[in-house]
Amino acid sequence: MLVGVPKEIKNHEYRVGLTPAAVKEFVSNGHQVLVETLAGDAIGFSDDMYIAAGAAIASTAEQVFAEAEMIVKVKEPQPNECKMLRKGQTLYTYLHLAPDPTQTELLIASGATCIAYETVTDDRGGLPLLAPMSEVAGRMSVQAGAHYLEKAHGGSGTLLGGVPGVAPGKVLVIGGGVVGTQAAKMALGLGADVTILDRSLPRLRQLDDIFNGQVKTVYSTVDAIEHYSANADLVVGAVLIPGAAAPKLLNREQISAMKPGSVLVDVAIDQGGCFETSKATTHQDPVYVIDDVVHYCVANMPGGVARTSTMALNNATLPFGLALANKGPAKAMLEDKHLLNGLNVHEGKVTYKAVVDALGEKLGLTYTPAEEALKG
Repeated sequence: MLVGVPKEIKNHEYRVGLTPAAVKEFVSNGHQVLVETLAGDAIGFSDDMYIAAGAAIASTAEQVFAEAEMIVKVKEPQPNECKMLRKGQTLYTYLHLAPDPTQTELLIASGATCIAYETVTDDRGGLPLLAPMSEVAGRMSVQAGAHYLEKAHGGSGTLLGGVPGVAPGKVLVIGGGVVGTQAAKMALGLGADVTILDRSLPRLRQLDDIFNGQVKTVYSTVDAIEHYSANADLVVGAVLIPGAAAPKLLNREQISAMKPGSVLVDVAIDQGGCFETSKATTHQDPVYVIDDVVHYCVANMPGGVARTSTMALNNATLPFGLALANKGPAKAMLEDKHLLNGLNVHEGKVTYKAVVDALGEKLGLTYTPAEEALKG
């Protein structure tokens, strides 16, 4: 198979779909790899490194899309990239379709086979291709929150760890999954007073064990969210419904009741955000203020630490990518129910139910089970 790796074009997105090491794996399995020039240059992966790994270098994205049978990316394709996709081609990347009707329509129109990293599953009920970026985003959420709590950056001037004689800042983490756990680890490491809300009692018990009682674990209710957010210096939105639009957990009235200069970090922004006042921002212009509350809603947070993120992502995506190339997409998915769960769009059909639930009425979509779509 000819595998193509275009350069990412989202604002301040420096990650790349394949590292030179991953390219070498594809080449050793008998495949060809075409990498757009400078695709990984910003994070230390030069064209020469890709050539040494066995890749060919393309001068333009158009060449990559025109020649490749499978496109491997990081972020969802932008409109001009969607228009370069074609029937018979496979796209393997993050998609986050539920809050994005424009991309959904364009991918349907392309006729391509579109596999979303974020909906591939594993035997433990996890999302193995989302997990590494969730780990990065969870850790970054507290790093970013601490930064924007500084007075010069619009915050209240609170140091999360406090100092002897001064109480630490209060951090509220809504959601106890991968993002929430990593956020809590970072906040606790800084010395903050940390509370995690979740609706799963078994998960709260696990978190209590993981943190040895050093963080407060609270069952998530409307009342709990209202109470703890009003007293928090930093709130991290870490909720996820796989492939679906994120639920709105804090409304405008509750946000306006928060302390002036407090910070909201919405890690769920890729799925539409979990705060009513959230809107996607970029690394170039990451924050805005509503009702004296600083909002950090960068839609590609892990792109800020692009080298670490790229290597962590490739560790997870490579085995599935090799299966797609070695067996062919249809065979690979039909033989692996977890990879099959990653199929969101195939030859004009939407094959992931949560996307149809979110956009079906607006776009007139109908749901086709993935296996049915592949078998035609």
